[in-house]
Amino acid sequence: MLIWFVVIYLFIAIGIGLYAATKVHNARDYVVAGRALPLYMVTATVFATWFGSETVLGTSATFLQDGLHGIVADPFGASLCLIFVGLFFARKLYRMNLLTIGDYYRLRYSRTVETLTGMAIVISYLGWVSAQITAIGLVFSLVSQGQITPHNGMLMGSAIVLIYTLFGGMWSIALHDFLQMNVILIGMLYIAWVISGDAGGVMHVIHQADQQGKFNFWPKPDLPDILAFFGAWVTMMLGSIPQQDVFQRIMSAKNEHVAVHGSVLGGSLYFLFAFIPIFLGYSATLIDPGMVKQLLGEHPQHILPNLILHHTPIFAQIMFFGALLSSILSTASATLLAPSITFTENVIKPLIGQWGERHLLLVMRGVVVGFAGLVAFYALSSNSSIFNMVENAYKITLVSAFVPLAAGLYWKRATNQGALLAIIAGASTWMWLEATNPVGLWPPQLFGLLMSITGMVVGSLLPSVVPGEREREDRHG
Repeated sequence: MLIWFVVIYLFIAIGIGLYAATKVHNARDYVVAGRALPLYMVTATVFATWFGSETVLGTSATFLQDGLHGIVADPFGASLCLIFVGLFFARKLYRMNLLTIGDYYRLRYSRTVETLTGMAIVISYLGWVSAQITAIGLVFSLVSQGQITPHNGMLMGSAIVLIYTLFGGMWSIALHDFLQMNVILIGMLYIAWVISGDAGGVMHVIHQADQQGKFNFWPKPDLPDILAFFGAWVTMMLGSIPQQDVFQRIMSAKNEHVAVHGSVLGGSLYFLFAFIPIFLGYSATLIDPGMVKQLLGEHPQHILPNLILHHTPIFAQIMFFGALLSSILSTASATLLAPSITFTENVIKPLIGQWGERHLLLVMRGVVVGFAGLVAFYALSSNSSIFNMVENAYKITLVSAFVPLAAGLYWKRATNQGALLAIIAGASTWMWLEATNPVGLWPPQLFGLLMSITGMVVGSLLPSVVPGEREREDRHG
């Protein structure tokens, strides 16, 4: 029954994607759903996009190993990112009426900055999308009791996500996310109710976790631990702000008020519901400690699915895997579409020149297919955990794209030269430290962020020495 449910659910997903294709008539429909989404749909797509495999499988497993201290990046950093976007970025960016976040860097600075940040944004998505594909492979393998291998499951999952994302674009994602948010909310609440009974009640689980020191959040009072803690926090909190998927949800809103409130509500809802998988994961240590001990070392992300498969009735299994598939598919589709659009609009298009709407839409869909193949290859060859794949994805945008975005919006003296120096200083410092001293006193991405800030300030205050680039005033600030 569980396998048939998964099959039916996937057919529904494909059907929604094909229906959404009827609403796509141009590139703007494909990228930002015609800027027509109401508040409930913007909230749903913000929440569902971020409530992915790393939230259900990765964060819960990391909490078992490291407690709250280990999950500072997600959900704490991730939810604050969405709230900060709504409070400080949504209104300004919405008024600019852009197609991609890369367009902002071109209008505020130059095509060179657009291309460099566009490439950084595209690269950052590789780990995030791969984490979702890895999770799909795991789900297929578990529900089929090993008849589908994880590798074959990844290939099947890639094909399914590609089909409904390819044709419907942002319209498909918005319709999916509204359905999937409801499945996630209902499914997770029901599973928490079932599992809490087996674990001795909610308060008993919380008490046991507290006794084991799992609620220790703040770092130890020594410099290495403090720097590592804040390095992990800002990676998700700030590094995921200059991302196309976040930007698309802002620009898809029907007005700027919806853009602001949808992002804040989606982020707040995400923070609250991210603790349900954490609760379920720790409940597993009370219900089946032997299974947890066996899996914690090599396959910690298998703990929660195995708990559900072996300790709940079939209806609960359907609800859990329905919620899990919803979270994975909504995130995978969004993170597949976003880098493909960015690469087309901000890397390829400047090299070729102006295109007609039909030509641009065709190229976007072609890039979606190419990126899907690249992601599948990366997921099949990677040995990283789902949580680490996602956490590491934002380091490159933190050190190269965040400072030019924030400074361009809030510092009128920010110049093209400052943006270029911020990108070069931040990215080169980060890559050098990752290669030579990745576990040193300073987390590479945190020191890279400081160098990016320094590059922006120094480059903007010094006389311009960049030839052939026209400085641009920020008329939208």
